[in-house]
Amino acid sequence: MAQLTGGQAIVESLKAHGVDVVFALPGVQMDNLFDAFHRAQDSLRVIHTRHEQTTAYMAFGYAQVTGKVGVSVVVPGPGLLNAAGALSTAWACNSPVLTITGQIFDHQIGLGIGALHEIPDQLGMIAHIAKWTQNIPTPEDAPVIMQEAFRQLTTGRPRPVVVEMSPGIMGQLGEVSFDDATTANNAEIDDDAIDRAAKLLGAAKYPVIYLGGGAQDAGDAIRQLAEDLQAPVIMTPSGRGILSDRHPLALSLLGGHKVWAQADAVLAVGTRFERPMLDWGMDDDIKVVRIDIDPEELERLAKPEVGIVADAPRGVRELAERVSRYNTPRKSRTDDIAVVHEQVAEELFEKGQPQASINEVIRQELPDDGVYVGDITQVAAFGDIGFPVYQPRTYVGAGFQGTLGYGFATALGAQVGAGSRKTISINGDGGFLYTQPELATAKQHGINLVAIVFNDGAYGNVKAIQRTRYGGREIASTLENPDFFKLADAFGIAGRRAETPEQLREAIREGFSLNEPMLIDYPTAPMPMVRQLSRGKVRG
Repeated sequence: MAQLTGGQAIVESLKAHGVDVVFALPGVQMDNLFDAFHRAQDSLRVIHTRHEQTTAYMAFGYAQVTGKVGVSVVVPGPGLLNAAGALSTAWACNSPVLTITGQIFDHQIGLGIGALHEIPDQLGMIAHIAKWTQNIPTPEDAPVIMQEAFRQLTTGRPRPVVVEMSPGIMGQLGEVSFDDATTANNAEIDDDAIDRAAKLLGAAKYPVIYLGGGAQDAGDAIRQLAEDLQAPVIMTPSGRGILSDRHPLALSLLGGHKVWAQADAVLAVGTRFERPMLDWGMDDDIKVVRIDIDPEELERLAKPEVGIVADAPRGVRELAERVSRYNTPRKSRTDDIAVVHEQVAEELFEKGQPQASINEVIRQELPDDGVYVGDITQVAAFGDIGFPVYQPRTYVGAGFQGTLGYGFATALGAQVGAGSRKTISINGDGGFLYTQPELATAKQHGINLVAIVFNDGAYGNVKAIQRTRYGGREIASTLENPDFFKLADAFGIAGRRAETPEQLREAIREGFSLNEPMLIDYPTAPMPMVRQLSRGKVRG
């Protein structure tokens, strides 16, 4: 046992679980915890931000790129509420984000006396976007509760976890002991279900594989299974890069939309599977096999022929091994899918300008292992279906939350997780100003990413909808912006302006060569909306 304060017990628990960086914003209820952080600076890096939303967005970006737990630290009440938008994004993307927050003093809880940062039932409030929440009542309880927090984060469906501790307990000494920081394994896989799935896929004439973000770490097994079945692999935006886009069977949603009518069986892994079920269409001619760590997800929309509860790497690996028993030699589909690739490229080039040319330059300049973080903007919307991705965990989006303004802060955390690899942040002018004060965070902590602002002086998506669906009746969609070039200079970072794809190429190259962050202002006219290209019923 050791004499530790509650704050020190939390810090030692983080270290025991391999955490070496936290994203944090201090405040009076957190003073004792931050004093513990100061004592641990040799082994635990603290990156402090200018807004609580950024602590959780950075933790989210870090988790998405590394696959490890991202840790956010915020004051209670308004601090936790400020972080809630980011936690909702992490919830949507099944991201292991741990948020540590404070409380009011224990003797004040529940009295409604207006204590600083008081929120009635704080954990109950945040529980709607958290997998698990818990108060840590004593320093002695910290190791056990933190171990359970990490078990929740690393087993089953990963989603945000929130723990709280009151300021008095953070400063109170206790006799604290630590057990080995181990977590339970996920449940055994139903062998009979694996066998039934293998028979179904092995007998299919045109099987396809459909991947979501839950399959991010199953790439090798996916590739083996796809090649054995000669199955096109359709990747949602959250699943981009699981199979390299250089592989002849790899497809984005746009390519998937073009082959969906031919499929007679589909293996859906780590995905809500809502696009085929609700948009593309289903009928009796297609049989569905699903693999998901969350048993509730398997039958949320419809009951599949075979449902397998498993983490994706192990589930797909066992299925790939079993399929060989039932699969017959298949004719290569490389030429057929190459035709689909050509159709996709032609459609994107014709209907997706200038986004196509812009993304082509970004792809050429971003190394294969570089990270692309797209905010809710038309350049990134194109990226979801048209930006080639070559490695897992190198393409980051906001999932179904579509959280406008999440991108730059998330990219900062992604760059921290990526280390020496390059990160590029894709923003519209509207979304970028949500978190632009974090340029100071990038400068102060040496987070040397390249951020691009595509500047059309509008909430572009909103304005486009008003123009096309509401007879041009525009309201609250035009923006008055700062001079982004001067803004970069004001924050003491590199700034450039690019007005063509080739000028953008030069600016990106320069940014990647510098040992500092860079902000690129790219003035642009309104861009076409491309999301609809991968939508519409094709069967059923």
